[in-house]
Amino acid sequence: MTAEKAQLTNGFGRLWTAQTVSSLGDGVSHAALPLIALTLTRDPMALAAVTAAGTVPWLLFGVLGGALVDRWDRRRTMWVTDAARAVLLAIPAAAAAFDALSIPLLAAVAFLLGLGGLFFDTAATAYLPALLGRDTAVLERANSRLRGAQTAMSGFAGPPAGSALLALGRAVPLLADAVSFALSALLVRSLPASARPESTARDSLLRQARAGASYVFRDRLLLGLALRPAVGNIAFLAVETVLALFAHDRLGIADFGFGLLLAAEATGGLLGAGIASFLGRRLGTGAALTCTATVEGLAILGLAAAPNPYVAGLALATCGAGMGATMVLGPSLRQAIVPAHLMGRVASTSRMLAMCAAPFGAFLGGWLAGAYDIRTPLYVAAGLLLTMTAVTATMTSNRQVEAALRAAASAADADDPETRGPVREGVIGGS
Repeated sequence: MTAEKAQLTNGFGRLWTAQTVSSLGDGVSHAALPLIALTLTRDPMALAAVTAAGTVPWLLFGVLGGALVDRWDRRRTMWVTDAARAVLLAIPAAAAAFDALSIPLLAAVAFLLGLGGLFFDTAATAYLPALLGRDTAVLERANSRLRGAQTAMSGFAGPPAGSALLALGRAVPLLADAVSFALSALLVRSLPASARPESTARDSLLRQARAGASYVFRDRLLLGLALRPAVGNIAFLAVETVLALFAHDRLGIADFGFGLLLAAEATGGLLGAGIASFLGRRLGTGAALTCTATVEGLAILGLAAAPNPYVAGLALATCGAGMGATMVLGPSLRQAIVPAHLMGRVASTSRMLAMCAAPFGAFLGGWLAGAYDIRTPLYVAAGLLLTMTAVTATMTSNRQVEAALRAAASAADADDPETRGPVREGVIGGS
């Protein structure tokens, strides 16, 4: 057994368990929060405000957060953040118990949870190569398992559980998510310590943040990898904002059925995460990313035209499969080619572009639903996804991916081996 495989089964096992537990809680709240908001208002714009609030921290602090993560101990950042989110969720749970919930309170909690997510997700992305090394095969296997667990728990098991727990009281699903964050914090705290990032204390925080952002914008491949989720988030948030109303008003789905609808998307996500490596080898990483983006756009188009819940569930499952594969291939490629000391900033810049687009998508969905029809946001989202796929196809082509991996391999030979890790041969696949 190689050292990488040993780490994957030991230290990685705790990280995987922490992600699984936390994702289950996320799935509970993902289904429950829109339904809780629906008990307070049926105004699409008010619902959009709650949805968008969780993404605003990336707009305000995205790049700076990445620069801070590149200065801080990444393991400590993860467990402290999870512990803080566990305490935070006690506030709306108490408000729900005393019938004091409001849309502004839900939006404020969503904002703070999003801020915690910024630090946790950025630190986790940067920590994984430090834990496992930079072999692309190992990273793909790890990301596939992490993505599979996240999809299974947050999309498959969590939403039906959230809908069911909501029947016991509005505070119950919020408390369940709080417990999941607390357990995740304990598990992450037990992970192996990693070396601190290379010190760049002589540079100001703003200068370090700019360096990370410019690294993304100067690299055609990294920019393409960042633009796809940015445009995708406009589309997906436009859909997510109105999905509960769409399910209730157009498809006749009750609360528990809404959880099952989200579970259908998660089922597809599990399949997509499982076959991601196969697609990368068969089609080439770049071509596979273009293929999965096309599938997502066509699936949303099918959802918009769905005449019944069964067709809607199939469309969401297909979309989930495309998203699941994308979320394995894209991050694994980025982790293989980005220097370790820039990983936090590059990851946060890429995520910031995606998350900054999300509030626009949420309000776009709410406005389109209010001004036109509940299906209109879905049709517009499908058009955006397909247009984005066509525009970025050459930026993330197999040729671009192959060149980036060759450059990473050359840098690994010329520089410190921990700066650029080994690159698996044959990852590209087709031409």
